[in-house]
Amino acid sequence: MTESAHAEAASLAPLPDDWHRALAIVAHPDDLEYGTAAAVSKWTGAGKQVAYVLATRGEAGIDGLEPGECARVREEEQRAGSAVVGVTALEFLDHRDGVIEEGLPLRRDLAAAIRRHRPELIVTINHHDTWGAEPGAPRNTPDHRAVGRGVLDAVGDAGNRWIFPELLEQGLLPWGGVRWTAVAGSPYPTHAEAVTGAAKERAVASLTEHRAYILGLGEEDPHEYARKLTEEMLTETGKLCGSDLAVAFELVPHSFED
Repeated sequence: MTESAHAEAASLAPLPDDWHRALAIVAHPDDLEYGTAAAVSKWTGAGKQVAYVLATRGEAGIDGLEPGECARVREEEQRAGSAVVGVTALEFLDHRDGVIEEGLPLRRDLAAAIRRHRPELIVTINHHDTWGAEPGAPRNTPDHRAVGRGVLDAVGDAGNRWIFPELLEQGLLPWGGVRWTAVAGSPYPTHAEAVTGAAKERAVASLTEHRAYILGLGEEDPHEYARKLTEEMLTETGKLCGSDLAVAFELVPHSFED
């Protein structure tokens, strides 16, 4: 990382904590377990409400399992991983893994989820084209980009009764109370959530629950894989923002005053 990148990362501000309900919306099982779960563990431990909404069941994520069986396995792993960090409210929207399409159906489903859960904070996955800001950074996947962008659009849709009026017929009243969207894995972080060693350990345990997926990646020891990766991510962010351990986010504020 260049000196300028270090300086930028070192200026990461603390994530706002004056909220009570959060909704995490991502594309696949395991998306939240790669680091973000440590922040979730801290929040639920402090009495905040956090719900998860996944666009797919991850049915295309393990080469050695046919989609129906893969979806069953990965849903079970996600429920177990969520429970480790205190999350029991979990929904799957059943978009197709690997081919999530940007557009009105996705926006409608995401707006409906926001209206159901009525969060003040939304957490989502990196919507940018790459996983890093430097030249040659790995490309992001279409599913992550589609869901992340769809979430940013759906925040406004959720607050406008004249967009997707059919949601009113389902009893889903407009919700304009989303104050921020925190983008995990963004190459352009602006804020960080400092976490404890206990939160780190719960995040490791949460990722370890995705055993079939991790073994499908060719790893031999899911716990060691989860421990090493989680520690590296949290420690690196912590060093750059003045804490031992931290989770980085790009914070997008929302205002509907206009």
